[in-house]
Amino acid sequence: MSSIFKFKQFEVDQRGCAMKINTDGVLLAALAECNSPKRILDIGTGTGVIALMLAQRFAHAHLEAVEIDEEASKTADLNFKSSIFSNRLTINHTPIEQYNTTDKFDLIVSNPPYFVNDLKNFEEKKGIARHTNEEFFNDLLIKVNSLLTENGSFWFVLPIKQAEQLIKNASIYRLSVSKQIHLHSDESKPEFRRIVCLKRKITTPIHEHFYIYESEKVYTKTYKNLLKDFFLNY
Repeated sequence: MSSIFKFKQFEVDQRGCAMKINTDGVLLAALAECNSPKRILDIGTGTGVIALMLAQRFAHAHLEAVEIDEEASKTADLNFKSSIFSNRLTINHTPIEQYNTTDKFDLIVSNPPYFVNDLKNFEEKKGIARHTNEEFFNDLLIKVNSLLTENGSFWFVLPIKQAEQLIKNASIYRLSVSKQIHLHSDESKPEFRRIVCLKRKITTPIHEHFYIYESEKVYTKTYKNLLKDFFLNY
């Protein structure tokens, strides 16, 4: 099986990346909203697919990506450099807590590791990509708070339990929920992930439900319409 995943406007080589392209990241990149962002930050970029999708969506934005795993960051760098958006994409191989910049970002996104204090994966690289500890989420919020513009937004995707904990902790930094998108496999299934938007301004949160399948192996029209500008078969 080829390691190359082809999109309409770019390709993603997944070699060296423990966490491959997945539904969580693709939906986050397609659903995150921001009004004409000038600077975007992708925390934990992995293959770089989220950053590449955002580069396609926001043609005038410069994107910074942060990745802790060295091999994944090298792969993301190659994917960035081979894309038509290469002049707007930069990779930083560093833990987010050690990422230093004087820039502020209008949009920050993250598909972070989420098994908090859980049994560690025996595959070390996949363990780094999937597992974390409670301090990581606090470090993440500290960094987001320091890097987000006054009117900026922070979008992330997590399982429900971890998303609700991050929302709770965000209030410490005066970051409030603006929108929550509840992801379901289909209308008969409970929510399995949540995409959340945090902002500095307090508003009444918007709740939406997003369904991926209308029946077994048949995608909803909403899903196909959302990704038609990216996937070759839509």
